[in-house]
Amino acid sequence: MKDMREWIAALRGIGELQEVAAEVDPHLEITEISDRVMKAGGPALLFTKVRGSELPVLINQFGSERRMAMALGGTSLDEIAGRIAQIAQMQPPQGLMDKVKALGTLKDLASLGTKSVRSGACQEVVLTGDEVDLDRLPILTCWPGDGGPFVTLPLVFSNDPRTGTRNCGMYRVQKVDRNTCMMHWQIHKDGRQHLLDSDGRVPVAVVIGTDPAVTYAATAPLPPALDEMMFAGFLRGDRVEMVKAVTQDIEVPAHAEVVLEGYVDAADIRDEGPFGDHTGFYTPVDQYPAFHVTGLTMRRDAIYSTTVVGMPPMEDYWLGKATERLFLPLIRMTVPDLVDMNLPLEGVFHNCAIVSVRKRYPGHAKKLMNAVWGLGLLSLTRCVIVVDEDIDVHDVSQVAFRAFSNVDPRRDVLVVDGPVDALDHAAPWPAYGAKIGFDATAKWDGEGQVRPWPEEIRMSDEVREAVSARWAELGIRLPGA
Repeated sequence: MKDMREWIAALRGIGELQEVAAEVDPHLEITEISDRVMKAGGPALLFTKVRGSELPVLINQFGSERRMAMALGGTSLDEIAGRIAQIAQMQPPQGLMDKVKALGTLKDLASLGTKSVRSGACQEVVLTGDEVDLDRLPILTCWPGDGGPFVTLPLVFSNDPRTGTRNCGMYRVQKVDRNTCMMHWQIHKDGRQHLLDSDGRVPVAVVIGTDPAVTYAATAPLPPALDEMMFAGFLRGDRVEMVKAVTQDIEVPAHAEVVLEGYVDAADIRDEGPFGDHTGFYTPVDQYPAFHVTGLTMRRDAIYSTTVVGMPPMEDYWLGKATERLFLPLIRMTVPDLVDMNLPLEGVFHNCAIVSVRKRYPGHAKKLMNAVWGLGLLSLTRCVIVVDEDIDVHDVSQVAFRAFSNVDPRRDVLVVDGPVDALDHAAPWPAYGAKIGFDATAKWDGEGQVRPWPEEIRMSDEVREAVSARWAELGIRLPGA
């Protein structure tokens, strides 16, 4: 899919899009409608009549596993992860045929770099200077305590001032007035580092409404040297076309719906927030740099793409679940004894990670905890629970049983201090606090267990198979069967 139009058509074609013709208000009302649909596992919504704006609003496009996988060109998230694993597991070619296959794979990857074009649909309407008016956009005020309207699904483009390397991240943008916003560049984010390394001004483009692979790529925890647009090209199997912005020296996706061009000013620091966040709580007012909008470009019939975050489950859960599954093969390259991982709904991305370990020696579970705390943004995880490899990390009840049964507080709990998510309101200091790990594995000799560890109760395979073979004869109907 080259743009959001094709994505909307695809959603409509499989019955995953509900169009709403009744007039709706972007101030709180769209949130309440969407929240009910998201929590019920409902469809994507296209509001065609939005009060105060000519632009329709698309929301909940990623709000199910089916739509999330479809957005990234697969039938399931694990199937897409398998494609990444094939590349991650490439070994140096041994024979002639291996070399030919490797060259073919590398050529395919190299061909997925971006393509610069001279013009794009995103610039069918161009407003600059005094013409810029953000009031034309149906920017949502999501929750009653929010500090104002927020752009909640923006792709924020900036270039590293030292190397010129492009970065695309997703950072909320608060509208202040017709041509001024606030940029929520947290301390751990690449955009914040660009500002610190600059002369005080960073050219920025805020892009709204792209094909789903490009939108997802903005949320992916890629290393700074890896271009998010190249990753998007890999996911969708086609290069992303980029066009130069009108008022800033920066490129943007040519088929986007709306683009805000401007600069972030390190000398212009203001209050930002409050904001009803994905944690389920309001993040308080804090100091962030202003984003001055110098140009507003869009399609003639632009569609505004947005989301709502808040008490889970919400649409963003599936964006996070996609990251968990897609990046697991890459994590295993660094931590090969990590079998599986679950970032559960209740942990809202950074509060909890459940991992299973292929245990090989005493203390292995605690080693894995420290490995997780050394992996990119997983370093901010407040709680890590480690279980044995035969435990399904996605069955939270099964995990809880092991945690409640196998953990001795003195022996199996590890508490460390370090960086935490800037949105973690429980941390005593901004972005710094304590993290905890629980070793819920069965204990081995050498791990401080004096008494013998008990054997888990399990029926023999022979008896289980015999009863299964007789089940119809017994005539017992189980609920739900």
